[in-house]
Amino acid sequence: QVQLVESGGGLVQVGASLRLSCTASGRTLSRYAVGWFRRAPGREREFVAAIDSSGYATGYGDSVKGRFTISRDNAKNTVHLQITRLEAEDTAVYYCAGKDAIKYYFIASREYDYWGQGTQVIVSS
Repeated sequence: QVQLVESGGGLVQVGASLRLSCTASGRTLSRYAVGWFRRAPGREREFVAAIDSSGYATGYGDSVKGRFTISRDNAKNTVHLQITRLEAEDTAVYYCAGKDAIKYYFIASREYDYWGQGTQVIVSS
């Protein structure tokens, strides 16, 4: 069983950049597809980005395309989410999730079996 821990959140200003990290323990992350989701206050959980186990295939939610980049370093058991040009609407708790799967990534939260506790991102204007 893999354990996931998010880090990198914080209070930032509109227009700033931030890099979130999802670090795995317990098992190697290299066989897991990983997704990022977020939940803003009063809103449902939203798909942000996902990456397959190899790192070659990625997908993004419509609201973050062009500003968010997902990547992975399997040697370090870590997946990153680079966020640029932050907007107030990006304020949310960001979660990473994992699924034991090769070659595919998933955009539906119900596909994932393992979740981290989340990291808070607050974007102030």
